Amino acid sequence: MPNQLHAKLISLLKTDSRFVDKEGQLVRAAVIDRAWKTDHDLVKLLLSDSDIKSRFFDSIEGHWIFNINTFIDYISDKNFLSDSYTRFRNRIGLNIDGKYLGERGEVSLVWPYKDCVLEGGQTKEEEKRLEIFFNEILAPDEIDRLFDPKVLTGWIRYTGDGENGVSEIKRDENGVISENLIIKGNNLLALHTLKQQFNSKVKLIYIDPPYNTGNDSFRYNDSFNGASWLTFMKNRLDVAHQLLSDDGSIFVQLDYNQLHYCKVLMDEVFGKENFRNEIVWQRTTNTGSSKGMAKKLSNDTDSILYYAKSKKSLFNKQYKPYSEDYLRRFKHEDQRGKYRWQYMATYSENKLTELSELDKIRWEDKNKNPEYKQYLHELKGIPLNNLWTDIFHINPMATESVGFKTQKPEELLARIIKLASNEGDIVLDFFLGSATTCSVAHKLKRQYIGIEQLHYDPEVYVNRLKDTLNGKETGTLKEIAWEGGGDFVYCELLRYNEAFMERIQSARSSEALASLWREISENSFLNWYVNPEIPEEALADFIAIGDSANGMDQQKRLLTELLDKNQMYVNLSEIDDLDFGVNGEDKDLNQQFYAEL
Repeated sequence: MPNQLHAKLISLLKTDSRFVDKEGQLVRAAVIDRAWKTDHDLVKLLLSDSDIKSRFFDSIEGHWIFNINTFIDYISDKNFLSDSYTRFRNRIGLNIDGKYLGERGEVSLVWPYKDCVLEGGQTKEEEKRLEIFFNEILAPDEIDRLFDPKVLTGWIRYTGDGENGVSEIKRDENGVISENLIIKGNNLLALHTLKQQFNSKVKLIYIDPPYNTGNDSFRYNDSFNGASWLTFMKNRLDVAHQLLSDDGSIFVQLDYNQLHYCKVLMDEVFGKENFRNEIVWQRTTNTGSSKGMAKKLSNDTDSILYYAKSKKSLFNKQYKPYSEDYLRRFKHEDQRGKYRWQYMATYSENKLTELSELDKIRWEDKNKNPEYKQYLHELKGIPLNNLWTDIFHINPMATESVGFKTQKPEELLARIIKLASNEGDIVLDFFLGSATTCSVAHKLKRQYIGIEQLHYDPEVYVNRLKDTLNGKETGTLKEIAWEGGGDFVYCELLRYNEAFMERIQSARSSEALASLWREISENSFLNWYVNPEIPEEALADFIAIGDSANGMDQQKRLLTELLDKNQMYVNLSEIDDLDFGVNGEDKDLNQQFYAEL
């Protein structure tokens, strides 16, 4: 009878959508919460079955009284949800003190893609496969070394002459690393890796994060939204704030899907008082069909949230070019250039004398103010406001010569970089993409750091920057006669458990995942609460999960939960551990990179 009652109660509770997750699994914590509140709908549901009613209700003078404690004790028992999925979690230790991790109330961290779980093997954007994101609960005592600096490997110095080894890390007169850096790996962990050397050193951060629209170049899936997206961003913005100098600024480009959520988040991280503006960029002219316009307005703009680190933030006043209509007003020309006559509102004798000597003044009517020659070359342009309508791609997903879809024209990045930094300042982009930010920063003589975590071929962004070094035209920026020069250093976070994450997500069968489970238990760092031994019954349960609905997804999620997130990449403190095989050259370069300032 108990097993039958288990099954009947589980089946009944699953009819209430509040008590099941996206995979159709019963959420015990949700049921317990409603039971403590004596939820009327829950009570009605339990009363609808005679066996369940007699088990959890007491009859007193013709009235049925809900025995809350009995009900909660019953469903809290570790054997209540003893399907194969749950038995497996219990047997290998994916609960603490009899409670599943999701019921413990710890801080929830979200690790999209390379932060925790990634869909492996994608090297070409045109494959258009959905990236997989999982939300995972990590208790605070698990996050002990996650943000420690990581070992860097794969060092290459790129110059106009080709690839070279890296023998030293260059520093400026103040001891700050002066290299242009491109880092491949989890961008959250890479940002924390930069903290020691670049804390309060970065003048400008520009990022173009995933918009979570389903139409991004890498097609982030629908599970990466709402709270997940905000947690993803907050993790990174918190450390970005630490990296910014007191006179630094950050620009975050978004569309309407996440703009307003991100504004509230950035108010919290950077302070409402440090909000400078919302820049509205018209990225395209309207190319929507009349059919599409029948039900909604076309979406032709992105927004760029602009925040300062403090009141000290650098601001270089910028100007937009004049319109053709305005330029036509300068219809006169002499040896000095094009000009127009303008009335002088006020003037002094000295000023009149000066202008007269320069042949730049006239009186058409002695009863009116004089006119003076206003030369076009003496004007800077229209002072920049927050509406940018002069930089756009006709095609909003136009492909630059790097063969990479992007919504970031070089003119857009040049304007931002010139507005908020000076030559020699450090510019950071931790959603590197096709490296437009770094390419423009290079041409504008800024130092830059680019981080890319998506698992596609680094040749996409490396080749873009190699072309920049060689003076090849890679974008649309025409204001600089760029002829090439300079260099940059490429390196990667040294992977460990992250490599298993990639293999888990690229697995195409339950059998492959079972094989991986055996290998993971023997050769990787497991979470502290996981039993490394594999009883045959547990393995049988794991295989059985693969035969259920969404079985492979459940198996993949389970395997990712086993891995210690502190060992996604190799921590610097373990550089001498023989298990990681760090060579002498990497040890020397890491010692240089992490040298005390």
